[in-house]
Amino acid sequence: MDRTKTTRILCGIAAAVLLVTEILIGKFAHGWLRASFGDVLVVILIWALWRAVLPEHPRYGLFLPLGILAFAFCVEFLQLWGFCDRLHITNCLLRIIIGTGFSVGDLFCYAAGILPCIAAELLLRRGKEKQHA
Repeated sequence: MDRTKTTRILCGIAAAVLLVTEILIGKFAHGWLRASFGDVLVVILIWALWRAVLPEHPRYGLFLPLGILAFAFCVEFLQLWGFCDRLHITNCLLRIIIGTGFSVGDLFCYAAGILPCIAAELLLRRGKEKQHA
């Protein structure tokens, strides 16, 4: 099995495990675990899902994790603006996914969560370079 396919399969498995973990945190956890750890994991989940679906593109470098971080920040700032209320979103699941409360702490959690993604991207790039050497 080639390296790209293996990476995609592993990322798919990781994304599935992270999704189940996020659902369990959302349903059963309270306090720090729900408020902060879920935010750390969500950016890793998005990265793993993206990597499972799309092949590696080493020439793009760190654009993927930094783009995911920018997306997470945008969603958080939409919460500050009152996105769900302004658009009259009443679906409970959508309100949970989008979020309804801005927190500067969430921005730090997203930044912490993106660090393992950056490390993984660097490892993937290094492995690709070794493969071509």
